[in-house]
Amino acid sequence: MNKGDGPEAAAEAHLKPLMQEDVLAFLASGAAFPDGGAVTRIETHGAYVFLCGGDALKLKRAVRYDYMDLSTPDLRRRMLLRELELNAPSAPSIYRDVLPVTRKPGGLLIGGDGPVIDWVLRMHRFPAENELEAVAARGALDGPLADALGRMVLHYHANCPQRLTDGAELMSAILDELDRVFTEFKGAEGTEGLADWRRATRQVFSDASARLTRRGLSGHTMRTHGDLHLRNIVLVDAKPVAFDALEFDETLGTCDVLYDLAFLLMDLEHRGLNAVATRTLSQYLLEARGSEDAGLAVLPLFLSVRAAIRAMVLLQTDVARKRAGASAVEVQAYLTQARAVLTPHPARLIAVGGLSGSGKTVLARDLAPGLGAAPGAVHLSTDAERKAGLEQPANCHLEQAAYAPAARQGVYVRLLARAEAILRAGHGVVLDGTFLDPLMRHAVRELAVRLDVPSAFLWLNAPESLLLERIGSRRNDSSDADAAVLRRQLACDLGPMDWTRIDASGAPVETLAAARAVLAAGRP
Repeated sequence: MNKGDGPEAAAEAHLKPLMQEDVLAFLASGAAFPDGGAVTRIETHGAYVFLCGGDALKLKRAVRYDYMDLSTPDLRRRMLLRELELNAPSAPSIYRDVLPVTRKPGGLLIGGDGPVIDWVLRMHRFPAENELEAVAARGALDGPLADALGRMVLHYHANCPQRLTDGAELMSAILDELDRVFTEFKGAEGTEGLADWRRATRQVFSDASARLTRRGLSGHTMRTHGDLHLRNIVLVDAKPVAFDALEFDETLGTCDVLYDLAFLLMDLEHRGLNAVATRTLSQYLLEARGSEDAGLAVLPLFLSVRAAIRAMVLLQTDVARKRAGASAVEVQAYLTQARAVLTPHPARLIAVGGLSGSGKTVLARDLAPGLGAAPGAVHLSTDAERKAGLEQPANCHLEQAAYAPAARQGVYVRLLARAEAILRAGHGVVLDGTFLDPLMRHAVRELAVRLDVPSAFLWLNAPESLLLERIGSRRNDSSDADAAVLRRQLACDLGPMDWTRIDASGAPVETLAAARAVLAAGRP
């Protein structure tokens, strides 16, 4: 008989789960916290988090999955240390240290010199209402916060170590892992559409394989966050901060930056926040200075896989909590989403022009969500592009030289170049600019013809008095136009106007309805 088969081994195997159960009871009792008191317990498929007062203690579950082994205290300690290493730089106000849970006479202790039973990650607790999941639930995830999300993710990626690797191999491994895990749940409630998703995903992956490889070997693959959804982002001093990066597998944590972003976009879409997802994506691409525009060709695949992963995790979590089938409705919703985002949509170009104060940016943002491929069309604005090109914040005031004819033309050239890259990637674009120059209006129309994409060209009209009123009421806006600029615009000779005119003198919702009617009628 092997040593590992004897009664001592059986007793040891029986003891291990009891030891973690002892730790769970200790952490839940409040005795592990300096001030004691009521303890809140949160569970995931891989960890427990205990909250009390201003502290949070995280304990890894004693589990082993195909992709994550937390079966021994030493493995759990290593994962907690890696979690601290990954997250402390981006969230220093949250992460503190890793401490042992030790045995003492009559009980357990955080720290101490006794035998180590397990390990916990100690963190500063933040208000639950600041978690982005809670912010979204109360309807407070607005446009400015979507912009902040896009900026945060891009800046997070800018500080990630680059990993030159074959992006197709990384994605193939993830798909293989999903196949293995879903096989364990064959016939489970909520997985009825799984076979259709598998077939569609493999076809899309095959089509995208060469592009994924190129992206991975040309700098778009990094050691990213890896688990970037709303539950892992919190507002700190009113700014979004990412935490709880994926620490248990360096291969899974290494991915295309758009695959990392896709988890957040998918989560927003899943919650019905398409407008927020679209604005977050547009801001991310703006901050990336166009370097990720062509990568939108693989975004549908990334969104689909992220949704399928959420379905997989729900199935596993239900089993870990001994409540199989409890999440069947949401599992089905994720798999439905995973199939839907793979549905091809024609790329479409929409341009919105008009004088300052006519409401171009508001209309462009309202048109973009749900237009074309998920989560919606990319909104490109001359005002935002101008300031991004000069590496200035959106609400700063630029000197007049930034609006000289040559500088203005350069902005439109960059805008149309980005639009072309995005359209070639199969994604929709909504352009937003004054388009006072007939040559620029011709250029955008020529772009649509050259790429043979459906298009619409909208010109917003409103009385001068209303335009002046709107300009005067702007706050923290990316436009620098004032009354003097508007009067110069009014004096311009626009030349022949072949764009569809829309009355923009009413409320934004009325302008939006009129624009959608034009698009539905297929008018150019």
